[in-house]
Amino acid sequence: MTDFKDAQVVSTHDTRRRVLAIVGASSGNLVEWFDFYIYSFCAIYFAPAFFPSGNSTTQLLNTAGVFAAGFLMRPIGGWFFGRLADKHGRKKSMLVSVYMMCGGSMAIAFLPTYAQIGAFAPALLLVARLFQGLSVGGEYGTSATYMSEVALKGRRGFFSSFQYVTLIGGQLCALLVLIILQQTLSVEDLKSWGWRIPFVVGAGAALVALYLRKSLEETTTVESRRLKEAGTLRGLWQHRKAFASVVGFTAGGSLIFYTFTTYMQKYLVNTAGMHAKTASNVMTGALFVFMCLQPVFGVLSDRIGRRNSMLTFGALATLSTVPLLHALKDVSSPVLAFIFVTIALTIVSLYTSISGLIKAEMFPPEVRALGVGLSYAVGNAMFGGTAEYVALWFKQAGSESTFYWYVTALCALSFLVSFCMRDTSKEGYLRHEH
Repeated sequence: MTDFKDAQVVSTHDTRRRVLAIVGASSGNLVEWFDFYIYSFCAIYFAPAFFPSGNSTTQLLNTAGVFAAGFLMRPIGGWFFGRLADKHGRKKSMLVSVYMMCGGSMAIAFLPTYAQIGAFAPALLLVARLFQGLSVGGEYGTSATYMSEVALKGRRGFFSSFQYVTLIGGQLCALLVLIILQQTLSVEDLKSWGWRIPFVVGAGAALVALYLRKSLEETTTVESRRLKEAGTLRGLWQHRKAFASVVGFTAGGSLIFYTFTTYMQKYLVNTAGMHAKTASNVMTGALFVFMCLQPVFGVLSDRIGRRNSMLTFGALATLSTVPLLHALKDVSSPVLAFIFVTIALTIVSLYTSISGLIKAEMFPPEVRALGVGLSYAVGNAMFGGTAEYVALWFKQAGSESTFYWYVTALCALSFLVSFCMRDTSKEGYLRHEH
């Protein structure tokens, strides 16, 4: 009886330890994504300060270009931080990435405008975004890897879903801060100086994340870090099929995610003609529901398998993208807009809830962070980060609906890749661990 009670105590302590580790890892994730997304949400207000032009679509196209450029740094970040995490530990990599994001946000907060220093203003904005892109490129892979490794066996879908809970939470917090500013400041004040406030808030919140992350336990072993292949591209090459699969389903998953999150606010304003404040309210509600759905679909993947979740996502996304975007183009009711966006994000949840986990299950420990981070970053940089730019380019060219079919085609690719892959929850590398 005593042994049984001791085992229960150990089990309870172990579960609590793992939950606290998830909280610590995900706190930094939330701050990083808050800092990254606040750029997109505030672009409507600061675009004229860096890209003076009489055409609002041209201004948004320029800021979207800088947004996309930040994504182009992600493969480098995925490689650098993945190598750091596999050779020197997940904890060290996650601490460095938060430091970098904090610095990028603080730099943007105090950047002089075009009127003050001319063309140097957008150039410096680009440099700061590249710095942040490098940081986020490393954050995703390392935090996804850490959270999958620290999660309880048999409940990995549930535990790992909190990566996107905090990722979406970062977006939601960014939107909430923007709404508060919209309610307290005039449009003129927001365009003049108010847009700087969220960047200062994000930089300050990073200090809390750093404190929490310093208490994290390392999940890698000394043996795996000392392996010759650890964190190397040569070691990753041995798993090139898994790498290609991740790039394939990330293409559609990331593209539709950014289409119905960061770009959707601009789409409702710039295409549907909705007031900016109304669009922010719609997206806040939809993102909150989206965030709450992540653990639900994470549990579902533990029950039905990762492959079935991905197949369902690919099929539904392929069939629904064009009708939903057409409906949102002509929507006039905020309630209907909320319903349509929420339907889309519910479908996307089948992917996002297990996005990091399914990648982590495809690679062994010695190249896991590198494999997850670099493959995701390549797919995300090529398709997710360019979503706004491509959408606005088609709109400016007078063929906005072509973008709808572009998203549909890549979601169909995700379905095909998922159809050809094995079920990682049953056959993946993580099945052997704890």
